[in-house]
Amino acid sequence: MRSLTASLLRPSRRFETVSLERYPTKAELLSCLPAELTRFDPLKAWGSLGMSLGLSVLAYAVGTQIPLHWAALPLWILYGVITGTVAMGCWVIAHECGHNAFHPNRRIEGCVGFVLHSLLLVPYYCWARSHAVHHAHCNHLEGGETHVPPRISSHTGQITEDLKRKLGTRLFGVVSLFNHLVLGWPLYLFLGATGGEDYGRPNSHFWMQGNVPARKRPLFPESFRGLMVRSNLGLVVVLIALGCAALQFSLLRVLCVYGLPYLMVNAWLIIYTWLQHTDLNIPHYSSEHWSWAKGALQTVDRPYGPLLNLLHHGIGSTHVCHHVNSAIPHYNAWRGNALLRQRYPELVRFDPTPIHKALWRIATRCGAVRQNPSDGAFYY
Repeated sequence: MRSLTASLLRPSRRFETVSLERYPTKAELLSCLPAELTRFDPLKAWGSLGMSLGLSVLAYAVGTQIPLHWAALPLWILYGVITGTVAMGCWVIAHECGHNAFHPNRRIEGCVGFVLHSLLLVPYYCWARSHAVHHAHCNHLEGGETHVPPRISSHTGQITEDLKRKLGTRLFGVVSLFNHLVLGWPLYLFLGATGGEDYGRPNSHFWMQGNVPARKRPLFPESFRGLMVRSNLGLVVVLIALGCAALQFSLLRVLCVYGLPYLMVNAWLIIYTWLQHTDLNIPHYSSEHWSWAKGALQTVDRPYGPLLNLLHHGIGSTHVCHHVNSAIPHYNAWRGNALLRQRYPELVRFDPTPIHKALWRIATRCGAVRQNPSDGAFYY
């Protein structure tokens, strides 16, 4: 008889389910991870920041020396890919600050995260809030946040499935990749795209929501207004600095030096979050079947390789542990993942599919979700 582990690892159109009795409680999951894993190591924490920030500064400096003419286009493309990939490490460190997993002093931690995210045009406090909602309601169709799929019965779900049917598999995959990797991040920040059903639209990270529709709730409560203003001020300072640089050097120079890596950072962010919570055999739950532990355990670790795991601090390969206890610093998450796999080998997901193949599979085949009568969960 096939092991349950194999069924979790192998992508399939068939519904692969786990008996509800086999899911641990939140307390049982957390008990697998000793308190020592949340201890900060100053050398590793600041060393990780120093590596990511130092490599990023060096990479951006190279961009100031590339000539602005068409013959240098291949160099600019290579520059954008490499620099954006390196700068993603700074994004991950800021993400840890938002989880209180970088430094025991909250003021120092907040300053580091605010500066790093502002430099990458991310509204630090607002994103930390929406990301906390994502962690609290992972794979929850109503209360979830980011990459929440539409139900086939919804208007959005029907449009998605009609588009997939009309375009065909390959073209739908190309459109899906472009929508996610290029448009997805700004659409999420400005409009709250791919958020859960409980939240009204538009749901911006930059301004407070006005009249919330009936039976909906705002993602950002009124008490959050001050932090939203603070996040926006950080972005305004960076935008002014970019504007001054454009006046001093040229708009084209700024668009190339800053804009190309910016697109790559955003693409990496979407790749990680999309692949961590989406695949053919990953269930999404409505309120009647969801629990915190079930949601957290639908996260997928994937093989990004030693170089990307070094540059991005293992964010894509230790994400199950991160969802069980987000206060664990990245350098301790490897041990945390090992402990979780040892205790619940049939529940901790790892998909060995190469990243580019997994990305294409999800882009081409994941549209709207349908409910499986046997366990009540929703699958692509």
